[in-house]
Amino acid sequence: MEAAIVLDASAVLALMLAEPGAQMVAATLPGALLSTVSLADIVAKLCERGLPADLAHQSVLRLGVRMEAFSDEQASLSGALRPVTKDAGLSLGDRACMALAKTRSATVLTADTVWVKVAGAVGVQVRPIR
Repeated sequence: MEAAIVLDASAVLALMLAEPGAQMVAATLPGALLSTVSLADIVAKLCERGLPADLAHQSVLRLGVRMEAFSDEQASLSGALRPVTKDAGLSLGDRACMALAKTRSATVLTADTVWVKVAGAVGVQVRPIR
């Protein structure tokens, strides 16, 4: 059985905007997991580019990701990860993505290479897309 994949917002945006690493993300679809917190980040970035929120949301869902609600377990873990990830500059959205990966024993795909530096301390596998 293949290991589960969690996509970070940066990985989904790379795919949607045809940036480097897009092929690697596309190869995980359909079926890769996406936190609802990451969805919020993606919609925000697409809205900044002028896309209406409802269209941005539907565009993400059409990719074939499996949406995962941000649970209380993930919220608590995200908070606990703050001291470990603070120096690397990880946001709440980043930590939520890592928390989802940790609770699902999944690998994270991200365009943010600084995640590799904290992956061991967090206890997740991180695979940069570029």
